[in-house]
Amino acid sequence: MHDSIKNYEDIISAIKTKLEDQKINLMPKIIAVSKTFNLEKILPLIKYGHLDYGENKVQEALEKWTDIKQKNSNIRLHLIGKLQTNKVKFALKIFDYIHSVDSIKLAKKIADEQKKQNKKVKIFIQINIGSEQQKSGVDKNQTNDLLNFCKELNLDVIGFMCIPPANQEPEKYFKEINLLSKKFSLPEISMGMSSDFLKAVENSSTYLRIGSRIFGKRH
Repeated sequence: MHDSIKNYEDIISAIKTKLEDQKINLMPKIIAVSKTFNLEKILPLIKYGHLDYGENKVQEALEKWTDIKQKNSNIRLHLIGKLQTNKVKFALKIFDYIHSVDSIKLAKKIADEQKKQNKKVKIFIQINIGSEQQKSGVDKNQTNDLLNFCKELNLDVIGFMCIPPANQEPEKYFKEINLLSKKFSLPEISMGMSSDFLKAVENSSTYLRIGSRIFGKRH
């Protein structure tokens, strides 16, 4: 068995145990974060039947996934990195989900481009949950304004995304996003990575972004 498949099965098993312990019914989706890994690493997991993959650069995603997505239309590609407005038209060509909408300007650009391409993607609003200057994401206090603006533009906002501050216990931030999600009645939460995905599961994350834990260390 290929390493990535064994790792993937171990993750599924750990999640199921956690769900049983916490008496949670909802199995979160795993986004296999394939950024920087070449196709050789990713193909065994595709053949195994996994469908959700995450990339953080538009150009890399286009080069890597265009052919594969034409052959397998069930594959869902998630943009989990920062999206610049000048890359939106290319992003919409390849991605099915955008996890990093954090400004009115970006939301407007996506709405305009969706009309041109006659394609609708699913959107997460990225919240700067730790109020960190160097991080992307909308300020917590402006969440309502951005969400309402996205709705006016008829964007398909399905949930919130966050990256908690590094070197801090992520749990309080996960709890906060969970509460915000309930407050705004959004069904999906994108949080939890290789180091903290079980904590995210405890706090009702529905999309886990797991890379190195599946594919190994990045070079």
